[in-house]
Order: sequence, then C-alpha cells, then structure tokens
Amino acid sequence: MLSQRPIDEQMALLMRGVSFGDPTTRQTMERELRQRLQEALAADRPLRIYLGVDPTSSDIHLGHTVPLTKLRQFQDLGHEVIFLIGSFTALIGDPSDKDKARPQQSPEQVRANAQTYVAQVHKVLDSERTRIEYNDRWLAPLTFADLIGIASRFTVQQFLTRDNFSGRFAKGDPIWLHEFFYGLMQAYDAMALETDVQIGGSEQLFNLMAGRKLMEANGMRPQICLTLPILVGTDGHVRMSKSIGNYIGIDEPADDQYGKIMSLPDEAMRGYFELVTRWAPDRIAALFSELEQGAIHPRDVKMQLAAEIVAIYHGEKAASAAEARFRSVHQQRVIPDDMPTLRLDGPTGIIAILRAAKLARTNSEARRLIEQGGVRLDGEAIADIGLEIAPQGQVLQVGKRRFVRLEA
Repeated sequence: MLSQRPIDEQMALLMRGVSFGDPTTRQTMERELRQRLQEALAADRPLRIYLGVDPTSSDIHLGHTVPLTKLRQFQDLGHEVIFLIGSFTALIGDPSDKDKARPQQSPEQVRANAQTYVAQVHKVLDSERTRIEYNDRWLAPLTFADLIGIASRFTVQQFLTRDNFSGRFAKGDPIWLHEFFYGLMQAYDAMALETDVQIGGSEQLFNLMAGRKLMEANGMRPQICLTLPILVGTDGHVRMSKSIGNYIGIDEPADDQYGKIMSLPDEAMRGYFELVTRWAPDRIAALFSELEQGAIHPRDVKMQLAAEIVAIYHGEKAASAAEARFRSVHQQRVIPDDMPTLRLDGPTGIIAILRAAKLARTNSEARRLIEQGGVRLDGEAIADIGLEIAPQGQVLQVGKRRFVRLEA
C-alpha cells in the first residue's frame, strides 16, 4: 500500500543525499520524481524502482548499502523494489570508476558471488517485498542484430566525454571495445525492467542516463535517475573496495565492524553518518555542532557511529557487547577472557593456523597480514611467514580486535 505521507515529506526523504554535480540535472530529476509520485498516489499504482549491482566479490560492504538504503526508503513508501544482480554485465566489467579496464570474471565466479549477494541484501531490504532479478535473463539471448540496434542510439563521442575514457584516450592507454558495451547493457536493463526510477552511485550517471535515452528512443517513458555519493573506505580517501582492502562487510563479525569504524579518520565520520546510518539530518547536525564546539570528543562520536552500524547489521545487544569488548581490549589494554580456542595436533605453520582459526580467508591474505605486521603471538609481532608454532596456550592476535588461544 502506498504511503499517504505528504509529497513534500516524501520528496525530502527521497532526495536526501542525492548528488548529481549538475544543478540542471538535479532540477529535472526532482521535478519528474515529484510528478511521478503524485501520479502514483492518484492512481494508487506503485512506482518501479531498481538498483543493479555486479557480483564482483563475495561480500556486500557498506559502500553498497548507500544506494540500498535509498531503495529501502522507496520500499517503505510502498513502491515496488527490484534488486538486479548483474549476472551478465559482470562478465564484461564496469569501467565507470576505473582508469583502466576492469578484469573480467568467469561465469562460475559470478554465480558463486551472486548467491551470497541474495542472502546479504536482505539485511537492508525487506525480503518479502523485494524482487530479485538477474540480467542474463534478457541480455544473454540478444542477437548481434539486437546489439547493433542498441548501439545505433549512441555515438563514440558520447562515450569519450566520460572522464575515465577521455583521460585514458589522452594518455594513449587502451580503451577496449567491450567496455563500451557495458553502458549499452545497463541501458537495456532499464528498458527490460520498464523502470520508473533507477538508483546508482554518482560515477554511474552516464549509464543511468543512457537507460533514459534508450527508453525514450523506444517510445517508453524515460526513467528518473537518482545518484548518490561514493562512500570512502576505512582509509578515509579512496572509495570502499574489497580489492583495495579498505572495506567493511555487512556480514563481518560485530567486533570487526566496530573496530574498523573506530579506525576511521575523523574527517570521514560525517559522510558515514549521512550515508549509512538511520539518523535523521537534524540529529546528525546537532552531534557535529557539539563536536565543532569541543563539547564532545571525536572518539565518542566515532563510538556512536560504530554502535549504530553494528546495531543495523547485528542488533542492539551485539552492538553493546562489541563496545564493551572494544573498551576492554583497546582502552583498558586487557586481553579478553572469552576468546576462542584453536586446538592443534602439534607444531603447525602460521599460515595454516590463520586459515584454521578463520583469521584469514586465503593463504595470500594470511601472508599479507603477517607482512604488514598485523599478526602477534603473545604480544610479539610475527615477521616470518614460514614460522611453525607448537601450541602451548599462546595468544595469537590479528589486528587490534581478533584473538585466539592455541592449545595442544
């Protein structure tokens, strides 16, 4: 059932955080969205809203939740929501935010990652009211003649005006023909789904507008495009990405989420509050006003942020427990009493131990943790990736938050 909230209130909610970098585009999209909401309310017909995500890794991280949260806002207002998994476009690789070609994935990688996405996305969206789609359903059957027809709606110049392509062209770096296809395929998604609104990151505006153009060229009412800012990673500078390692997964343990938030640079905090919390704008403004006046310590602001993020994905009890453990381990410098125990048959290599204790998912990740100085045995950093440990009750620590006791 569609919400009966005044249109002005709905618009304030739905346009919150939306960013185009172009006031004219914003005015156009805002005007069209208002009109479409009014029509939907009058006809008692929900709008169709979609977000497409390519399953390029096995984890959904906080960066993904920025557009997902916008999707949930439409859902809570009674509109039809589609979460589209790019099961075909992931084979091409999205070049939107890249200064070089993105590595292509195998169909097997895409299918495996897609399965985990479906489970994780329901931590943000209502599972009973979310339609899951896969774009190989309509993209795979396209013929070469179909592709030529789609391509005839666009010019090479339009693609070369994009910053990532124009920069590579100026430097003489290769721009592969298949990278142009990505925008065409995403445009076709919008037409296949007959969407009213598409949501995406700010770097996706070209692809979203391509969908608008293709729909109009085929006699359809063009979709409204809403783009949102990119969430920076835990380094505070580069966009959140698993390949870079600066990400916070929504499926990560509560302690890991809490600790990663606490490691954020102070200047990144406001963006996180605005993009990935449930806080209202006036509450955020009041908190940062206190911070600017020196009435509250940045650490305490960050702890509120960490508690909110953990509560969203693990619940209030888990957030309280994560905060208590953080205070114990980091502020009071106490090793936790309730750490897990790993029992070993005898002397075992440190790489195998990290894998067995689930402190590293792969051998390469384990080596990287050691090389970066992030692994300690009874407080002493381990530098030798070939080290073998005879279990005698030692405490193995990874980073600042994860501990395991080694027993025979």
